[in-house]
Amino acid sequence: MNEQSIGVGLMGLGIVGGQVARVLVDKAGDLAQQVGCPLVLRKVQVLAPDLTRPQAKEMDSRLFTTDDDEFFADPEVDIVVEAIGGENPAFQYLSRALSSGKHVVTSNKEVIAKHMGELLALAQQYDVGLHYEAAVGGGIPLIMPFQRDLVANEIKGIYAIINGTTNYILTRMAKEGIGFSSALSRAQELGYAEANPENDIEGIDATYKIAILASLAFRTPVRPDDVYSEGISQLNSRDFQYARELGFVIKLLAIAKEGNGSIEVRVHPVFIPEDSFLAKVDGVYNAVQVDGDLVDRVLFFGKGAGALPTSSAVIADTVSAAQDIALGVGNRTKWKLETSKTIKPMSEIETKYYLRMNVTDRPGVLSQIAKVLGDRNIGILSVIQKETESNIQTAELVIMTHPAREEAMQLALGELRQLNVVMEINNFIRVEV
Repeated sequence: MNEQSIGVGLMGLGIVGGQVARVLVDKAGDLAQQVGCPLVLRKVQVLAPDLTRPQAKEMDSRLFTTDDDEFFADPEVDIVVEAIGGENPAFQYLSRALSSGKHVVTSNKEVIAKHMGELLALAQQYDVGLHYEAAVGGGIPLIMPFQRDLVANEIKGIYAIINGTTNYILTRMAKEGIGFSSALSRAQELGYAEANPENDIEGIDATYKIAILASLAFRTPVRPDDVYSEGISQLNSRDFQYARELGFVIKLLAIAKEGNGSIEVRVHPVFIPEDSFLAKVDGVYNAVQVDGDLVDRVLFFGKGAGALPTSSAVIADTVSAAQDIALGVGNRTKWKLETSKTIKPMSEIETKYYLRMNVTDRPGVLSQIAKVLGDRNIGILSVIQKETESNIQTAELVIMTHPAREEAMQLALGELRQLNVVMEINNFIRVEV
């Protein structure tokens, strides 16, 4: 073992940052063996309130600073670990660290999703590493497999359950027959959902993650604004009932596909066959299915969030960066994001669809609906009709379609809403098989 040591500067002492600090201290001996020399926490940049945290009081007060300039000027900090979250000032901090010749480790999915290209360019310019394994999937190894193990493959598609909060909510709705609000409240009680769960339930978190995976898989800059997204708040217990009857499970799926020079990237609830692997991923677990031309299909599965799984990935990245420093290796990522591929508009995607609507219960209703769909080249695969309000003669109609273009379906939905026989279109969900 060398007498030298490698210094770590930690930004943030929250749930993840605190756990990272704890592991660096508690497992110092094991980490030193992996690196070949001591890996030492040299500086912790925090906001003033963080100094009142119990863990901060247990640590050497000389480690802490609230001064950005003091943090970045410390010559003993070789690796900057960012654990503050959010886009700003995190993006400025990461840029400054890379420009200062320091290796960077981050779990910040928002910054990587929005600024991957810029940060990669800085890392290459200053010959340092940019590590972000924890940005997607928490403790599930995903980033490195795309950067190394799958590089010989032409990736055809990614199908991912990458938000544990929404997966927990959908699991409870499916298994207990409860409504969305009740399932969300339960998730909040257990700490699986934030007090303000918007990023999770509206698909924003999953959008950041699939943008990162798509950028890596297709070597093309895919930004969050390129990703079509819908959340899960409009799902109803009746949708889960019909899904079971039809042999499906409802999941919030992040999907990325490439074909004919264009990339399709979207996040929304889907019906998937109940016998598929992803249909069996329940609770807070995440799973990512990758289809490649050489490996065929590979699956990644595990807990995608939480302090322990996330800190596992952060520490692994920190050790990797430290090993590079010990060996005199700079930036390993030599590839650049191409700009030749286009993002396919949502209007051009093609899939099957599930429609649930309330209609007047009288002869000729289905023929009117079938005509609207048929005029848009949308074929009906199956129909379920159940009486709901016999006193006012309305029925609930569930339709599964053959594959159709999104643009055609959206136009048909607008026309269906104008029919006198259609009281309400209750839900509209895409189907992936």
